[in-house]
Amino acid sequence: MNRLFISVEGIDGAGKSSHIDAMAAALRAAGHVVCVTREPGGTPLAEQLRQMVLHTPMDALTESLLIFAARRDHISRVIQPALARGDVVLCDRFTDATFAYQGGGHGFDLDVLGTLERWVQTQQGQDGQAGGALMQPALTLWFDLPAQVAAQRLCGARVPDKFEAQPQAFFEKVIAGYARRAALEPQRFARIHADQTPEAVRAEVLAALRNRGLLSA
Repeated sequence: MNRLFISVEGIDGAGKSSHIDAMAAALRAAGHVVCVTREPGGTPLAEQLRQMVLHTPMDALTESLLIFAARRDHISRVIQPALARGDVVLCDRFTDATFAYQGGGHGFDLDVLGTLERWVQTQQGQDGQAGGALMQPALTLWFDLPAQVAAQRLCGARVPDKFEAQPQAFFEKVIAGYARRAALEPQRFARIHADQTPEAVRAEVLAALRNRGLLSA
C-alpha cells in the first residue's frame, strides 16, 4: 500500500509547497482520494511539537527526538489509516528532511538517526509485532535548488523561523544531505530542477507522477 505514499522534499525556498495543491488537484482529477499533510505536523500533537522544533532553541538530539515523536503520531494517526483506505498520501516533507536538516545541516550522527528511523517507522506484521517493512514513501519528489537562489527567494518573504534564518552554508549542507539520501535510494527519488519557471517545474512534477502510474499519460 506504500505505493500511494508520496513525499515532497527540498530546502526552505525551493518552492515545493506552492506545487503541492496543484499535485493534489491533478491526482484528484485522475480519480484518487488525496490526503495532504506535512511534517513536522499533521496531527494536533505533532503540530504542537512542530512549533517547539521551529521556534525553540535546542540541541540536535532533542530536536531529532521531537521530530521522530511527531512522526510516530503522524504515521499511526494519519498516514497508515489513509493508506489502508486506499488514499494517496501527499506529505510535505518526511524522514529525508530529518537526515538532511539534522544530519546534514547540523552534522548530527546519521547512525542515531537511522536507529530512530527504524524504531519509529517499522511497520507491524500480521501478528501485531514489529518486524515488518520500513514505512517510506514510494516516491519522493526532491525540489533541488541552489542555496543562493533559495536565500534570494526567502529574503524579506516573512519573519523566518529558526531554520529559515540559518546562513547559506547551512543550506548547502542540507542539500548535500538530500543528495546522500537520493544516492542511497535512487529508485525512490525524482529530482525536480526547482530553478526554473513555475510552469517548467510543474511539468517535471506531473511527469514524475505519470512515470509512477499515478496520472495517465
